[in-house]
Amino acid sequence: MRIYKTVVECGGFAAAEAELNISRSAISLAMSDLEQRLGLRLCQRGRTGFALTDEGAKVYDSTLQLLGSMETFRTQVNELHNHLRGELNIGITDNLVTMPYMRVTDALKSLHTLGPSVKINIRMIPPKDIELEVLDGRLHIGAVPELRPLTGLNYLSLYDELSCLYCSAEHPLFDFDQQQLDRKILSQQAAVLPAYAQTVAVKELMRDLKPAATSTDREGIAFLILTGQYIGYLPTHYAQRWVNEGRMRALLPEELHYSTAYAIITRKGARSNLVVKTFMDELQKTSID
Repeated sequence: MRIYKTVVECGGFAAAEAELNISRSAISLAMSDLEQRLGLRLCQRGRTGFALTDEGAKVYDSTLQLLGSMETFRTQVNELHNHLRGELNIGITDNLVTMPYMRVTDALKSLHTLGPSVKINIRMIPPKDIELEVLDGRLHIGAVPELRPLTGLNYLSLYDELSCLYCSAEHPLFDFDQQQLDRKILSQQAAVLPAYAQTVAVKELMRDLKPAATSTDREGIAFLILTGQYIGYLPTHYAQRWVNEGRMRALLPEELHYSTAYAIITRKGARSNLVVKTFMDELQKTSID
C-alpha cells in the first residue's frame, strides 16, 4: 500500500521507480498483488498512460487514512514506553534568566534528563508575539507577563517579578540624600519609559515621570539608565548585577515599585504531546519557596 501511494502521487510507475529505488517490474508485481488481494482494478496502465479507476481513487483515500492511523498508533505506543522524542518550541520574554526562581530552567533540565534526544528550541521575542505563536501552533509553550489573559490560552502561574525605579552612578541622584528625595524631584528627571504593554496600574505609576526616551525591552532601558542621563524602571533581579557593582541604585524603592505576574501559556485544545506534557509536569513539580 505504501508503494501504491507513491505510484499515485508520482503519477505512474516510471516516476515511482526513482522515488522508491526499486525496479519497475517490482512495482508492477506489487501493484498486481495488491489488486489481487483487494479484488479490485486500481489503475489503468499501458501505452495510453497511467490513470486511476474510480475504485483506485477511493482505495488511495483509504490508504492515506490507514497510513495516518498507523503513524498515530506508533506515536502513541512510543509514548506508552516514555520514549521522549521530537521538539519543544518555547518562547520566553527577554531578561528572565536572572530571575532567582529558576522554574523554567529546572524544568528544562529535567526534560533533558528524561528525554536527551528531545530538541529544545528557545525564541526570545516580545510577549504579544509569543501569545500569537502559541495560538497558531508555532510555539508549544510561552513564558509571558499576565497582562490581559486571552480566551484561547491556558495559564500556569510562575512567579511575581518586582520592579523598582533606578538611576546609574553617573546620574546626579545617585549620591542624593534619600531622605530629601521626593516625587517632585524625580518628575524633573529625564526618564526612559517602556514601549511594550503595561497594566493600567503601572502606567499610572509612571505618569509622573518625565518621558525623554522609550525602549521596546528591558535591556534597552538598562542601556539608557547606564548613560547617567535617564532614570527608569527595571526588574530588581535584572538590575541586581549593577547594584552589586555600585553602578546603579534604586530610588525610593519602598514607595516606587510594582509587581508583574508571569505565567506559562499553552494553547487550549492543543493535540496531546508527550514532550509538552512532560515539561509541564516537571514545571509544576518545581517550587518557588
